[in-house]
Amino acid sequence: MAGKFELKKFSDIDIQDSFFDSLKFDYPADEKNIGFEAWFSKKGIEGAEALVFKDDDGLGAFICLKDENESIPLKEKILPINSRKKISTLFIAERYRRQRLGEGALGLALWEWQKSSQNEIYITVFEKHKLLIKQLEIFGFQLVGHNLNGECVYLKSRFDIDYSTPYKSFPFINPNFKKAGYLIVNDYYHDTLFPYSELSRTFQEQLSLSVSNGMSKIYIGNQFKLPHYQIGEPIFIYRKYTKKDGQKPKYKSCLTSFCIVSNVLQVKLNHKKLMSLEELLEKIGNKSVFDKEDLAAKYQNDKNLMIIEMLYYGYFGSGNNVNQAWLSENDLWSLPDVYPTEVHLRPDQFQKILQKGDIDVSNVIINSSKTC
Repeated sequence: MAGKFELKKFSDIDIQDSFFDSLKFDYPADEKNIGFEAWFSKKGIEGAEALVFKDDDGLGAFICLKDENESIPLKEKILPINSRKKISTLFIAERYRRQRLGEGALGLALWEWQKSSQNEIYITVFEKHKLLIKQLEIFGFQLVGHNLNGECVYLKSRFDIDYSTPYKSFPFINPNFKKAGYLIVNDYYHDTLFPYSELSRTFQEQLSLSVSNGMSKIYIGNQFKLPHYQIGEPIFIYRKYTKKDGQKPKYKSCLTSFCIVSNVLQVKLNHKKLMSLEELLEKIGNKSVFDKEDLAAKYQNDKNLMIIEMLYYGYFGSGNNVNQAWLSENDLWSLPDVYPTEVHLRPDQFQKILQKGDIDVSNVIINSSKTC
């Protein structure tokens, strides 16, 4: 995907770009509303910023977030005053729809909401935008009513998290998980699949990577035995240092990130193909480090093949990655006769590692009325 995301001031964005035509059409000025163009101008005067994706063909995405603490009048009722993050604009160009920009942009907005500790996040959308509505519902947003413009109001509350799927609960972890684990990824694959580990967790540094790469990931391995991971369980991503440069791997290899497992599938077992190549390619899409030719070669040549689907929940960031030496010193790495990927981490051990990575556990693992 050519191009990149950047934070830009509204005053530096050309509102005459044809990208904004449909937004101008959907939000005209009338007796009730100032309209998109006047709103855009007002934001420019205020010095506001938006997250903008641009490539050689022009603008591809536009996302704007806003903090609120006020009531929201709906046709059906009034939502009381509350601390909220509003996704005031989330628009993807037609040429990038059904790709990963939307998923990544929504994931980034949810991360920002989580870090803000605000109670709710919401967005307004017209019913005709079916793809966006579907994405919102996948990520646990619920329709709570319609605003006075006739838009659907989709909202997500940290006090009402649906833990039925890793997507609906993102970015919060079900406090009732029973165990966690490790997934080992060689450095040369890790840095493409999980390019966040050296970031310092600032909004600006996440832009070009977090959004354009999306939140869903797929790992492809050639293990004979399926791992113990279950759907909904957390796993740590372990970056295995493979360079032969004289440095001790236990100090260079480290945990960088944590995910929630969304599926585990055996593709081949002892040369027996359990799904077709076409099914494999469709399942993986663009979520893997391998291109179609590499996948086809692995499918034909590997004796065993499995895929682990994950949703990317967070990363430790520069200076906070947890190395193997610390894990071993704290009896959190391999056990006697047990390979690290077979280790079952207790919830308290999982939380201990999060804390070592400078993660606020209370803002990641939260209780909710829908905890299952």
